[in-house]
Amino acid sequence: MFKIIVDLFFLVIIQAAITPFIRRLAFVLGAVDNPNARRVNKKPMPTIGGLSIFVTFNIGCFILLREQFPTHELFSILLASSVIVLTGMIDDILELKPRQKMFGIFIASLVVYFLAGIRMNVINLPFVHHEITLGWWSMPITIFWILALTNAVNLIDGLDGLADGVSMISLTTMGIVGYFFLHTHELYVPIACFMLAACLLGFLPYNFHPAKIFLGDTGALYIGFMISIFSLKGLKNVTFISLLVPIIILGIPITDTIYAMIRRKLNKHPVSQADKHHLHHQLMKMGLTHRQTVLTIYALSLIFSFISLLFLLSPAWGIWPLILALLFALELFVESIGLLGEKYKPLMHLMQKVINSRSTRDPKVEVWHLGEEKPNQLKRPDKQFKVQDDKKNK
Repeated sequence: MFKIIVDLFFLVIIQAAITPFIRRLAFVLGAVDNPNARRVNKKPMPTIGGLSIFVTFNIGCFILLREQFPTHELFSILLASSVIVLTGMIDDILELKPRQKMFGIFIASLVVYFLAGIRMNVINLPFVHHEITLGWWSMPITIFWILALTNAVNLIDGLDGLADGVSMISLTTMGIVGYFFLHTHELYVPIACFMLAACLLGFLPYNFHPAKIFLGDTGALYIGFMISIFSLKGLKNVTFISLLVPIIILGIPITDTIYAMIRRKLNKHPVSQADKHHLHHQLMKMGLTHRQTVLTIYALSLIFSFISLLFLLSPAWGIWPLILALLFALELFVESIGLLGEKYKPLMHLMQKVINSRSTRDPKVEVWHLGEEKPNQLKRPDKQFKVQDDKKNK
């Protein structure tokens, strides 16, 4: 264990040393992100920063911690991730269409499914103790899982250090869950999570605001792809609860992706059409600075990670209340920042109706100025007092 910790420390140093060379290479290759209406950068910024993460991670796998990984899976994942990195680099240099990027991810997911043998086969349902064998559904569900998580991480890569930090928090949590909570002999999966998190930590000083280099699609696609593989490998023959854990850990990118799709459908825009209404855009519209927005989303990611650990520690009866409370709080937060737009706030509108229906009507108030005739409200008591005085005199 001590050797693993030392090697993780070396990975951080190697990553920090390699990144400046990749930054220079980006200018040579023309992988530069120029400012436009959707970008937050004010000057041309080198991309393909993910290439340095790819190189550093594989140095860890093939040199520093080679004895931890099975050979066949290691080379299969290297081939699949190389397809992802190549797709991302081409996009960073030439700008691919969304369908072309999806095709590259699809090819890589086929390599993972057939060559590496990493797939989702069985789901065990809670309470009823029933096992569902996926059968031929295994392939489409596995490929959908990889495509969804890969694109989710790519979508949140909109601010300096955002995707890097959120992914680092998610990977660290996945490593903790895999090492301490999932009773398995395949400890190389959580070790791989810690390794990739170490690479991201070494890259963060170059990527945090003000950034010196961007992850680019090279990095965002690669990180999302590797997270999807790690979660699949840890979810082989999964239970329903262990299926929820990585979804909750990756709550920020998954939530942003789902609501982006809903928002575009409501506005009758293509799902693949980019916009400036993502989570980080909405927070900045509320007045937060660049750094404050990133740190706020880091905090939200930590909250999701903490909730995922609660799922593993909770008794069976406490899981559903946790799910309902999480969904309620998430929907309330999303509507409060206008992630779906100002018009679409069904939960807040419902709560407002309930509050209005329970509130009492304000009493009618009449104002009386000296020298004017008394209002009716003030006349009535006088009449009552006069009647009472007459009765006493009689």
